Amino acid sequence: QVQLVESGGGLVQAGGSLRLSCAASGRTFSTYTMGWFRQAPGKEREFVAALSWSAGRTEYADSLKGRFTISRDYAKNTVYLQMNSLKSDDTAVYYCAATSRLMTRINYEHWGQGTQVTVSS
Repeated sequence: QVQLVESGGGLVQAGGSLRLSCAASGRTFSTYTMGWFRQAPGKEREFVAALSWSAGRTEYADSLKGRFTISRDYAKNTVYLQMNSLKSDDTAVYYCAATSRLMTRINYEHWGQGTQVTVSS
């Protein structure tokens, strides 16, 4: 059974940085796409970034390019989301997700429990 456990969220001042981690277990993820999503209060969940585990190909929400970076560590079976120059609009619960589909921004089968990121202005 696939398990995704996020960590690294917290409170940060505007302009600061955070790195979120997603520890994945339960299967081999070499053919999977891993994604990060976020949901702010009163808003729908939105796509942040995705990474194909084997090829390392990445995609980002247009509005976040240049500030957020998704990466992976094979040995640790962990996916990261480095977030820089954080703004108050980045405040949200951030979710890690996994899918057996090729690079996609939708229809992920597996989800973590989420980690809260709060950016103070």
